[in-house]
Amino acid sequence: MRIGIVCPYSMEVPGGVQLHVRDLAEALIAMGHEVSVLAPADDEQDLPPYVVAAGRAVAVPYNGSVARLNFGPISAARVRRWLNQGSFDVVHVHEPTTPSLSLLAVMACDGPIVATFHTAMTRSAVLSAGRKVAQLVLERITARIAVSALARRVQVEHLDGGAVEIPNGVAVSKFADALPLSYSGELVGFLGRFTEPRKGFDVLAQALEAVMPQRPALRLLLAGPSDLDEVKLPHVVASRIEFLGRVSEEDKARMLRTVDVYVAPNTGGESFGMILTEAMAAGAAIIASDLDAFRRVLDGGKAGVLFPVGDSEALASSIVDLLDDGERRQALSEAARKAVAAYDWPVVAQQVLEVYQTAIDAYTDPSTT
Repeated sequence: MRIGIVCPYSMEVPGGVQLHVRDLAEALIAMGHEVSVLAPADDEQDLPPYVVAAGRAVAVPYNGSVARLNFGPISAARVRRWLNQGSFDVVHVHEPTTPSLSLLAVMACDGPIVATFHTAMTRSAVLSAGRKVAQLVLERITARIAVSALARRVQVEHLDGGAVEIPNGVAVSKFADALPLSYSGELVGFLGRFTEPRKGFDVLAQALEAVMPQRPALRLLLAGPSDLDEVKLPHVVASRIEFLGRVSEEDKARMLRTVDVYVAPNTGGESFGMILTEAMAAGAAIIASDLDAFRRVLDGGKAGVLFPVGDSEALASSIVDLLDDGERRQALSEAARKAVAAYDWPVVAQQVLEVYQTAIDAYTDPSTT
């Protein structure tokens, strides 16, 4: 099958959707399919060979973060050229209601279109511009995928349609087989854009401020693309950080294999929780905010500890309890490894392929829908 995938966000900047697109493409290629990914990027020099650069992205605020998008007449021309050259059996766009390459591809494509919705937002730039515009985009989509029940709910309640729920995948073996980094003592881990309020890093910092004075061997293993100078940290926390900066995928896996406890203190805006599945695959004991999306990934709390959103005291208590209970950490790790098997990319990619075939059949014979 010839598959075209459109990523709305720059592949030069790490992010959940970008990683999803990359891993899906590589899983499909490993299964014998021809895949081309169109994404914002300046050039193709540092990109995987299956990625086509669509030009420089522009940073815009989106969903409590900053998205790097590509849009406009020049981008539209590049999308049309990519579609014409690709002669794809199916085109798979991600987040098509953002002003991005995905939206442009939907409007230009003359063939079956599958769309994946990642966020649980009830509004987007297109929806804000007008219901008729959004409906025009959505009517051209042959089949829809939502990465979580929350994302699917948006389809049902706000976009007048359903979607097949297929979760984000994770390359389980890459994380399970990673070699730990060389650190000693007790390690709590956090990975992500820690300057974004919704990631909840300040909640973790407050919890560690309460815990660290009683645990001299405890340190925070921190990784992310931000600068430490951009956040204000309690002195005891700042003095006990092992900062890795922006890490490669290999080092991310090694980091998650190293920590005694991984903490996801996010305060909202999460429709799935890809970092949780990666930590689960690495065998880390996990503490996470009791967000609906996180609760679902962690099997209702069987594969990780949940604490009330934004409650640094409860988080501090959970950290102490887990660090003091090696048997429970091991039990959570084993439960996580079992639960994450359902998210392994070969399993997820096969589900996506079934949606592709459904879309192709429906486009060829509309009476099947």
